Amino acid sequence: MAERELNNNKPASMEVEAAGAKSKPQFKIPVDSDNKATEFWLFSFAAPHMSAFHMSWFSFFCCFVSTFAAPPLLPLIRDTLGLTATDIGNAGIASVSGAVFARLAMGTACDLVGPRLASASIILLTTPAVYCSSIIDSATSYLLVRFFTGFSLASFVSTQFWMSSMFSPPKVGLANGVAGGWGNLGGGAVQLLMPLVYEVIRKAGSTPFTAWRVAFFIPGVMQTCSAVAVLAFGQDMPDGNYRKLHKSGEMHRDSFGNVFRHAATNYRAWILALTYGYCFGVELAVDNIVAQYFYDRFGVNLHTAGLIAASFGMANLVSRPGGGLLSDWLSDRFGMRGRLWGLWVVQTVGGVLCVVLGVVDYSFGASVAVMILFSFFVQAACGLTFGVVPFVSRRSLGLVSGMTGGGGNVGAVLTQLIFFHGSKYKTETGIMYMGIMIIACTLPITLIYFPQWGGMFVGPRPGVTAEDYYSREWTAEERGKGYNNASVRFAENSVREGGRGSGSQSRHTVPVQSSPAHV
Repeated sequence: MAERELNNNKPASMEVEAAGAKSKPQFKIPVDSDNKATEFWLFSFAAPHMSAFHMSWFSFFCCFVSTFAAPPLLPLIRDTLGLTATDIGNAGIASVSGAVFARLAMGTACDLVGPRLASASIILLTTPAVYCSSIIDSATSYLLVRFFTGFSLASFVSTQFWMSSMFSPPKVGLANGVAGGWGNLGGGAVQLLMPLVYEVIRKAGSTPFTAWRVAFFIPGVMQTCSAVAVLAFGQDMPDGNYRKLHKSGEMHRDSFGNVFRHAATNYRAWILALTYGYCFGVELAVDNIVAQYFYDRFGVNLHTAGLIAASFGMANLVSRPGGGLLSDWLSDRFGMRGRLWGLWVVQTVGGVLCVVLGVVDYSFGASVAVMILFSFFVQAACGLTFGVVPFVSRRSLGLVSGMTGGGGNVGAVLTQLIFFHGSKYKTETGIMYMGIMIIACTLPITLIYFPQWGGMFVGPRPGVTAEDYYSREWTAEERGKGYNNASVRFAENSVREGGRGSGSQSRHTVPVQSSPAHV
């Protein structure tokens, strides 16, 4: 009887906490208070964190293969269709221009419906264009298939959003770097894959005219299968899919207007979009020109040109993940200021190496060596960029990721249009000027400032916390309803971004429902 009375006298809050603890999902991988993974098990498929990682990078890998399946076979396609240098340049621009708006739309879709549906949808919608590459018969049709296939590169945004939703702040740079880097690996793998597939088909008895057309079915099938896997086995968040979380009330169903406003008014997002245009954008531009450059400039055969071009893209196996790992390491020692310094230094060095690559065109060996070294720095800068992106906004994380990713495609389009379109510049001259652009467009990183953590040259503003920064995206009424709780939990788990010594400070310095300070 006494025991029953004690149970009846338990506070209601304790009963709610007990019920919450009982219903809290269990994961194989260690997680933080927001159920985001605090460790990165590369060779694990533990659901939902590591399974999402493997599905995201592989689906993006397949999209990269599809988008850049044509350049390795360009000498054959050029001769078959009678393409001019202007036709080739226009198609190269088209292949990366479509994804500019697609990435913005993808970012918004991730915020509203989740990365699983957003990713699978864009991959399936662009797959028909890959198959249609086998029936092109003119410069116009070649440009159109490359344009529509390039939309699939928007899956990069869902990849980065997905990793930022699954991994804790101290590991988000590494997760984003490996997922993005292994996805970008498709740009190098396709330089080996397509010539190999072409040779196999030709030796099986096909004519060259038919062999390169049939070869496009391989990337088409790969892309289709990856989308089906994402739909069948993917999960948006550690706690479930958006549809379930919205229905249960565990997640606030946001509006497009709010998502757009908080992304568009955050100047940090625009700076990262600009700087990403001259790391990832440069990578896309080089993927389009490198095989043909070595084929024409040094007279190597198609297979050798493909191997050289593949080495540029294949560096993503370690370079972009290395950038993400470096970002997390710098954060552990110096906080957000370390992430910013690392990004600026690495991308600037990449620009210097790009200038050198354009200057040493007289030597085949030197050109290959510098190109490989350049690839490591420019791709590592991509990983470092997305070590910063997840901290810009929580309410508009998807759109900020989309703006940054779209900036990469804008940079690629401008670079192709200015330096590699038509015959205005020799390719080696265009490469040198591209390096100068990298150095110049990296300088605005010095202007990024987080009031709670500081910037490259200025420390944090006294009294401002991460909770203040992220809670400003919510009105007092929304905070009163608890819509910002996920942002508060993220702020608690981001305490190390203040640098060493901040980890010992109280992680919950401001009440959840408090009004944010002016930041």
